[in-house]
Amino acid sequence: MQEASLQAQLLESKAEITRLRERLSIGNPTVHKDLSLISLVPKWSGSESAVSLEEFFESIESAAKIGRWHSADCMQIAALKLTDSARTFYNTCLELHTEEATWDEFKKVFRERLRDVHTDQYHFMRLQTARQAKHEGPQEFADRCRALAQKVMCKDSDPVEQRIHSENAERMLLASFVAGLSGEVTSGKISKPSGSTTSANNSTRGQRSAQGRKIRGNFSHKI
Repeated sequence: MQEASLQAQLLESKAEITRLRERLSIGNPTVHKDLSLISLVPKWSGSESAVSLEEFFESIESAAKIGRWHSADCMQIAALKLTDSARTFYNTCLELHTEEATWDEFKKVFRERLRDVHTDQYHFMRLQTARQAKHEGPQEFADRCRALAQKVMCKDSDPVEQRIHSENAERMLLASFVAGLSGEVTSGKISKPSGSTTSANNSTRGQRSAQGRKIRGNFSHKI
């Protein structure tokens, strides 16, 4: 009789454990990683034609936030996207190939290796004197100015201070972009003005301002 009672209690306990597990699985659903977002991360060679290192890191972390990647995933995907000299450098960094290596360490090593030797004043002067090249489109010129502005912009851990730095960099960027445009802006292209009358000059300035506002909309979220 006592043995039968114990058996019944045991069965009841097992049933209760099963019910608790079901409740936990409902309250904490399994999180699935979306690795298809790897395609959004550009390959990175470290050359001048490549995106900046910070943009490369930002593309990985943005995709990681949406795709629910872990830090270890970020590091593996970053290594996967390295090419040319950046890949060669990574292969020589034995500390990044250990099980203890972290995503923060990966970023630190690459930032130290690719630290810009030019001063802030150098980049500031390049931004101030930037001029649109002969066969360079407005968007391409804007991207070049944005890359220079990012090098000038101060970095701060305080979100409020960083926002102020970003706004200052955006103002410098807009001023340099508009001042550096050559010719008349029509339908997203640059062409030489046909006359020198006041109305033509006003029209050109208006079109440049419109182009500046359009470009601002494109890059304001990137700085």
